Amino acid sequence: MEEALVRALIPHELVKVLGVESQSSSKAAVFTEVFLKNSIQQPTRHDLKSMLSHKAVILGYSRPKEKTKRNSKKAKGLNARQKRAMKIFQIKPEQQRYELFLPLHELWKQYIVDLCGGLKPTSSPQFVQQKLLKADFHGAIITVVRSKCSSYVGTTGILVQEFKHVFKIITKEDKMKVIPKRNSVFSVEICGFVSYIYGSKFEQRASERSAKKFKVKGTIDL
Repeated sequence: MEEALVRALIPHELVKVLGVESQSSSKAAVFTEVFLKNSIQQPTRHDLKSMLSHKAVILGYSRPKEKTKRNSKKAKGLNARQKRAMKIFQIKPEQQRYELFLPLHELWKQYIVDLCGGLKPTSSPQFVQQKLLKADFHGAIITVVRSKCSSYVGTTGILVQEFKHVFKIITKEDKMKVIPKRNSVFSVEICGFVSYIYGSKFEQRASERSAKKFKVKGTIDL
């Protein structure tokens, strides 16, 4: 059926329109073979030995791109010796005024209320105590209730600086007091809750204390 269609003559009405004439079957066969040979590209075979001997063969290899290192220069901070030399942590005498730190105390009270989820008369004292153990006390009003050095007992003021071994507080008399944590017990009052801090077990920086796990003990000696 397909061969008959290929070899069929062109209708007379299309001869004038197309401007072509039907060829004989032999001429059509020759034309078809020549057309197919020219249209279809047959793969050429090469002599591999001569090609490898006289021509360079480019292999399909690509060098991995090297990652460009960014020269990120980080700003170096000051070390402890430089900070001491510049007196960064020293509060100037004209700034050692109790009233200047009252706004800090108000901020601290709101911070503790938020930390404990709202202090209420029904709040558990143990829950509040656990929160205070890891809290930041800058701005708290603390009082020395017990100490092996009797001159420290009764000292009250706003905590302005906390170090690993000492508290620095500003009293209502606008005096800076340095109280050692060891062998001292401090009290902190917030919204009717009174919490006691045993300084000997509190000898960590504020940043270190926030990640420390405290063990519950019955009594702690000075």
